[in-house]
Amino acid sequence: MKKPSEDREAPAVEPTAGPADSAHGRTGQPKASPPAPSVHDEGQGTRNRVARSILDHGPSTAAELALRLELTQAAVRRHLDALVAEGVVEPREKRIYGARGRGRPAKSFALTDCGRDAFDQAYDQLATDALRWIAQSAGGGAMGEAAVAAFARARFAAQAQGYRAAVEAAGPEGRTEALAEALTADGYAATARSAPNPQLGEQLCQHHCPVAHVAEQYPQLCEAETEVFSRLLGTHVQRLATIAHGDGVCTTFVPKAGAGKAAHPTGGRTTQTTTASARTAGRNPA
Repeated sequence: MKKPSEDREAPAVEPTAGPADSAHGRTGQPKASPPAPSVHDEGQGTRNRVARSILDHGPSTAAELALRLELTQAAVRRHLDALVAEGVVEPREKRIYGARGRGRPAKSFALTDCGRDAFDQAYDQLATDALRWIAQSAGGGAMGEAAVAAFARARFAAQAQGYRAAVEAAGPEGRTEALAEALTADGYAATARSAPNPQLGEQLCQHHCPVAHVAEQYPQLCEAETEVFSRLLGTHVQRLATIAHGDGVCTTFVPKAGAGKAAHPTGGRTTQTTTASARTAGRNPA
């Protein structure tokens, strides 16, 4: 008969207090009890352990995970069900080597690409090393910078092909919003909003930048992205702030059609909107 405790995870054993650490502490004052962790926090922590064990040991069955983590199989299955629902792991038929026994083979669980992305990655370092190699192979100096810029323009031009249809399908007043939605689908968490002076134009705001750490060292990435925005929207745009430059949001000013020489959104002077370098961009006006 299954005991009620078999479906529960064993609680962590708290160390007993010594004489000097009694309930009233060294000064005789009552000690504040630490807040008890919520059931949600405990469950999330255990799910992280389950996912980490699969990362370290490869595809695993519930029985194997239970043995490694010292949990019951029922508890492990509950966490695996939650991880499958979150898209972190996926079930697979366990590969059998040699003679196959009776009964259905146990399912093993493997990390998905999404699950792997939740752990530490070295993509930023890889990208930085690749751009450094491109610059050095081109001879360094100005020629190296030009080579990195050419790569950045080619990369964003290819990326823009997926945005072009959405932007062109929108009317002139909705193109910035359409571009924001396309960028959001690519992980940039972008929005479109009115500029401080709505008569002059609007702002395209990217609240996340997947290449921010690389762009810190290679601002050509920001410059090429700004050029692509200009071509997609059919007007000169002005980069006001970038996450790579230390701002909280990447902000691009998009003037309204026919605005001509627009006043700078953060100041009173009049200037022609251009694709400004990320190295000279101003701070986020928001």
